[in-house]
Amino acid sequence: KVRAVISDLNQPLGCAVGNALELREALDTLQGHGPEDFHHHCLTIAGQMLLLAGRAEDRDEATTLLQELIDNGQAMSKFREWIVAQGGDLDSVDHPDKLPAARSVEEVSAPQSGFVAEIDAQEVGLTSMLLGGGRAKKGDQIDHSVGVVLHAKVGDELEQGQPLFTIHAKDSAMADGARQRLLGAYTWSEDPVEAPPLIHQIVS
Repeated sequence: KVRAVISDLNQPLGCAVGNALELREALDTLQGHGPEDFHHHCLTIAGQMLLLAGRAEDRDEATTLLQELIDNGQAMSKFREWIVAQGGDLDSVDHPDKLPAARSVEEVSAPQSGFVAEIDAQEVGLTSMLLGGGRAKKGDQIDHSVGVVLHAKVGDELEQGQPLFTIHAKDSAMADGARQRLLGAYTWSEDPVEAPPLIHQIVS
């Protein structure tokens, strides 16, 4: 039995891009506080698994069951079991403030007023890699602390000077280079922009 969820990744899913930053976002989501799009995406994928396993009659029932597991803490408890089974560090799960933190953290403001029309997801990912969050070639060391946190997504309206994204970098020089690349990843519109659908189709 196979199902395919065709989701939109023309912009980053959620807000965090980078190892420790994404883990913090995952932990927030498991506790019901994560970004709405990431939360919905997780419920959709897990819901399809419940349907394939015969644990739910339809998508609504599956979503209700999954939301209950988040609300009553069972989802987080199961996550903690996975970490223990793989020899991981529960202290970092229970105390996310102990996760690796970048030495240079810079919030970048919107350079203009308007609506976010597009965010180049590939450029955001490459920028995170160049900060040290990924490997350009085999053998490269990964810096788990670096990355980007987005404060606005496609369809959001911002005034000039409002927070657009935050860069987590090894040093200010690395942050300077990332800032220009990330600003270039955004396309702006003076007119309202409709947010793209998160899920385009479910193929079964």
